[in-house]
Amino acid sequence: MRLTVLKLLAVASVLTPAAAVAQGGKPAPATATYIMKADIDKVSATEQSKSTRDENVKIVDLGYENFALGIVHRASTRTPPPPASAAAAAQSQPCGRMMATLPPGGTPGGITHDGQTEGYVIISGGGTMFTDGYIVNGRHNNQDPQGGPNGPTCGGMAYGVKKVAVRVGDVVIVPPDVVHGWADIPDHVDYLSFRPSQHLLQAGWVNPTIAK
Repeated sequence: MRLTVLKLLAVASVLTPAAAVAQGGKPAPATATYIMKADIDKVSATEQSKSTRDENVKIVDLGYENFALGIVHRASTRTPPPPASAAAAAQSQPCGRMMATLPPGGTPGGITHDGQTEGYVIISGGGTMFTDGYIVNGRHNNQDPQGGPNGPTCGGMAYGVKKVAVRVGDVVIVPPDVVHGWADIPDHVDYLSFRPSQHLLQAGWVNPTIAK
């Protein structure tokens, strides 16, 4: 029995790299990628004057998928940002559950990403996130196809959500198509974003702030 197990492990060790190449269409890199705090801080500094800013720092090609590291800044939700332009809304497509009349009790600002997982690590400030539930009468857009911050996204009024207070050190993982957003940010919140995806964004992309 022990010999059989060892043989199976040996076969698996040989097939795993080949499977990764076959699934992704190209081999995985053989070197590590370093993203230094100084570069993250440079990108973050450009965001601080904005009410909401979400930028990737680098997008790394892993062969079978791309992996993006970003930094997000959100100012207080108690000073609402200006409304989105009518032109942008006209160019987007309907998404979520379509209803003739919005039900009561919705939470504005919900979004989902079609194929994008997100992991957040809160590094400054904090607030109340909302997740789960569903979006009603949303609008769908493709965002920036190169540097992101994400691929195709649905945004709108969210219902049936769960609200959780988060602060520095907390981690949130949001799978694709799961509603998320911020219900309340008293002052500000900054967080690192980790985004693995099936080649949604441009591999090798580097934020212009730190591009050399």
